[in-house]
Amino acid sequence: MNMLGDLLPLSFYLQKDVVFLAKQLLGKVLVTENKTGLTAGIITETEAYAGIHDKASHAYGGKITPRNKIMYLRGGHAYVYLCYGIHYLFNVVTNEVNIPDAILIRAIEPYLGQDLMSERLTAKKMKPYPIHGPGKVSVALGINMEHNGMSLLQPPIYISDIRLTIADEDILVTQRVGVEYAEEDALLPYRFVVKNPEKLIAKLF
Repeated sequence: MNMLGDLLPLSFYLQKDVVFLAKQLLGKVLVTENKTGLTAGIITETEAYAGIHDKASHAYGGKITPRNKIMYLRGGHAYVYLCYGIHYLFNVVTNEVNIPDAILIRAIEPYLGQDLMSERLTAKKMKPYPIHGPGKVSVALGINMEHNGMSLLQPPIYISDIRLTIADEDILVTQRVGVEYAEEDALLPYRFVVKNPEKLIAKLF
């Protein structure tokens, strides 16, 4: 079996239910390739942001800014932004053109290139593992603003399917983190977390 499985097709990203897709991304593999090597992590935590109707979304109300304009591209692009001037956060753009849905990747389990991920995290004075928190995900995978707007359908950044099935009872569904400003939308159950991901992924090896 190819360790990286099959590249997710464009049709996956064009599905219209961003909350459904946030759950479907659990167990998929986020891959980056650059001159220092290949790194890959199994996605274990996601958050959905439902476009112009979601008060927690950068695109709420249909606003378009230099930062969020990538969200209005066709699904299957990377949306990366700098948070608090410190952390790069990686998001998956979904849905059709001009429907700015996106999914934040909040945690991964190391899959390939673990030594390189560890080096990157150590260089930033971060504990190598676990890789929980979207800023830490980007450091581990070498994601930065150069990836913003890139297609996820080819290297250097893409998502693949290794056929890792995660049962509903192994997924925690809860409200998103750090979006208190979104009023009632802060309580939406748009965050999905794999419980005990180490045990699930151990089955692969």
